[in-house]
Amino acid sequence: MKKTFLLAAMAVSSLVATAQESAVSSAYSRYGVGLLDNRASGFSKGMAGTAVGMYDGRVLNVGNPASYARIDSLSFLFDVGMSLQSANLSANGVKANAHSARFDHLSVGFRLKRNLGVSFGVQPYSNVGYEITAQGAPIPNGASEVVTPTTTYLGDGGLYLLHGGVGYAPLDALSLGANVSYLWGTLNHSATTSYDHPSIHSLRRAYDAEVRSYALDLGAQYTQRLGRKHRFVLGATYGYGHQLNGTSNFYNQRLDKRSVSAADTLSVRNAYGLPHSFAVGLTWQWQNSLRVGLDYTRLQWGEVTSPMLKTAADGTLSYVKEKGAYTDQNKIALGAEYIRDPNGFTWSSRVRYRMGVSYASPYALIDGRKGPQVYTAALGVALPIITAHNARDNYSYLNLSAQYEHVKPQMPGQITERYFRLSIGLSFNQRWFTKWKVD
Repeated sequence: MKKTFLLAAMAVSSLVATAQESAVSSAYSRYGVGLLDNRASGFSKGMAGTAVGMYDGRVLNVGNPASYARIDSLSFLFDVGMSLQSANLSANGVKANAHSARFDHLSVGFRLKRNLGVSFGVQPYSNVGYEITAQGAPIPNGASEVVTPTTTYLGDGGLYLLHGGVGYAPLDALSLGANVSYLWGTLNHSATTSYDHPSIHSLRRAYDAEVRSYALDLGAQYTQRLGRKHRFVLGATYGYGHQLNGTSNFYNQRLDKRSVSAADTLSVRNAYGLPHSFAVGLTWQWQNSLRVGLDYTRLQWGEVTSPMLKTAADGTLSYVKEKGAYTDQNKIALGAEYIRDPNGFTWSSRVRYRMGVSYASPYALIDGRKGPQVYTAALGVALPIITAHNARDNYSYLNLSAQYEHVKPQMPGQITERYFRLSIGLSFNQRWFTKWKVD
């Protein structure tokens, strides 16, 4: 698919962002499979997604399936979250604001037996959502008049993951894990050009894709203790890259009073793909109070295909899958968490404080040029949910985090996006498997 998408550099006179029915509102979701979700659990959102080298027996970490092996033997873990987002979009003096809400994740986990834990859950892989109107320069229409074209770009949809995972610790210091996911969703894009003259038909080019496939992620964690107070965890993950099952369609349509008067349809199978991905993370923990983690992730998008629209010399259109729409992506995340006493008797001693920063390079190219870089800063807090019954053994938390995200263009004229995001989640830790003593 040749993605000719007019941003600010192409005389954008109007940018309308609508988010009531979409999880995102970003022109950059037009490219690739949309905006990639960071796939963070509730605890890691306050640390800008840091997770590869982290585990806690009372907290679920889907970022590295090896962590499932460390789930507490008495606990059933349930983690759910959503986000509220406010966006400010600007380019060449044109500004727009958008507000949206989105589902982040839902997952459960528990231990089957010693050193063996499992997890199940669902979360977004990518999101698409935008509406942009661009007015073009007047063009001649006959000998004495001109007409002005207006193009409206619309997009919606996204991809989702339904995972089942297992983690096993063959050694006290080593754990291994895997997530096997069902990946599904739809991607919809259209560009409709209309003219301020009743005799000229509107033209619409629409693209859609339906994906039904799988994803496989492997993980490992190795723990090294230094004395009684220090613990280092080295983590690594690998995501298997492959072609995605599904059909991508292109529609070339002529509209007559909002009905389709003529149309051509082209299709291509299994055009989209997933990249091979590699991540490594190192976490240092002091006693049970402070932990600091650093993650690096590389996704080999440059080898992944996508559907492309090609035009032959005679004007014939073809819809094919090719490489060249993506570039390899790098991510770095640094996060920290502090808790005064995780087993404390007071509510305040068990509050968890979190912070983190991250950077991500673009994965999709915009007309052959690199897209924007993304910088994120996050602050979070986990508030204990204490009940009157068995309060000291209750490890459920209300997770709150605030994130500021700056989408910074690398090329002149591209859109600058700034987001303020509030994430709300519940980490529910129910000690189902405790043997109660009755007097």
